[in-house]
Amino acid sequence: MVLGQGGEGDAAPAASGQDPELPPGCEDGPGAVQPSVCPAPGVEAAGAEERRACGCCSGMSWPFCCEAPGRKKKAGCPGLGLFYTILSAFLFSLASVLLKKIEDVHSVEVSAIRCIFQMAFVLPGLIYYKTGFLGPKGKRIFLFFRGFLGSTAMVLLYYAYQVMPLADATVITFTSPVFTSLLACIFLKEKYSPWDLLFTLFAVTGVILIARPPFLFGSHASGIEGSYSNHLKGTIAAIASTLSAASTIVILRKVGKSVHYFLSIWYYAVIGLVGCLIALFVLNEWRLPHCGRDRVFLILIGLLGLGGQIFLTKALQIEKAGPVSIMRTMDVVFAFILQVLFLNHLPTWWTVGGALCVVASSSGTAIRKWRHSVKKAKQREI
Repeated sequence: MVLGQGGEGDAAPAASGQDPELPPGCEDGPGAVQPSVCPAPGVEAAGAEERRACGCCSGMSWPFCCEAPGRKKKAGCPGLGLFYTILSAFLFSLASVLLKKIEDVHSVEVSAIRCIFQMAFVLPGLIYYKTGFLGPKGKRIFLFFRGFLGSTAMVLLYYAYQVMPLADATVITFTSPVFTSLLACIFLKEKYSPWDLLFTLFAVTGVILIARPPFLFGSHASGIEGSYSNHLKGTIAAIASTLSAASTIVILRKVGKSVHYFLSIWYYAVIGLVGCLIALFVLNEWRLPHCGRDRVFLILIGLLGLGGQIFLTKALQIEKAGPVSIMRTMDVVFAFILQVLFLNHLPTWWTVGGALCVVASSSGTAIRKWRHSVKKAKQREI
């Protein structure tokens, strides 16, 4: 699930379905060769430096970096990044099931508690890296909208989880890569190919099969959890969450590497918490759960969401973004399984068909971007 899900893309972003922010220099994984300044052997005492390729993204100076002469580079564990991705997907899905189990707690309150956990995690990182709390002056407006849109995506996603089947909401969030490509074409002037258009049509078809609007499927749709009115509201919330998450990714691309990723998460958590508290005050919905079990679930949701973000970030640090994006479709598989096991809700064939369309769309988008990045890397080597 993004985002943050929802924004759980955050530590990366989502989700809620959304990609997390990475430290500068880590986007391309271990296979990319990026320049870093490392003194040549025997001349560091004189202060001379030469630029040479260093595959590490730790930011450490020579002779402590991974490519220093005489130091053996540790062999990575094959498939570890993909394992982290699967573990992240499971934790996100488990947090969503717990959210469905909580009674009489508004989705905005759950989001506020989630933001508190994120602030507690990010604050030590800001102090350690000495990034400050506001960021560069020219980037603050982008950070504000990143925080606002990311937290909005999280609230809307949690609302969708509460009022519609878990698998349906999860599938809709996986249209985020498609909408990201479309928004990047509009605002960043990135190329939008006929393949992107085809994947967009697949994604829209999947959403229609899940939403099942009455003018196409009749007024009595089967397999709906609760009333169709709530199902429709949940669908709209999930789509709005996906658009917000996609907008967040576009903003992060605009900002680039000029802002530390911890600072981006900090804005997300602070603005999200303030916004949630204001919304709870206006709605008069703040209340402690009456049941001790629900209080435990709220804490677990915060911990599981945080754990999911951490593992997703670690996956993207040691694995290419393409395979990670494809493996994240395991969110959908876990959502279907957990929905049947713990929520006793069997998905309809319409939902299955919609899921296949959306997964094909998001996987196709990820594969194209992966191949494009590999092609550019080979051109740079030549």
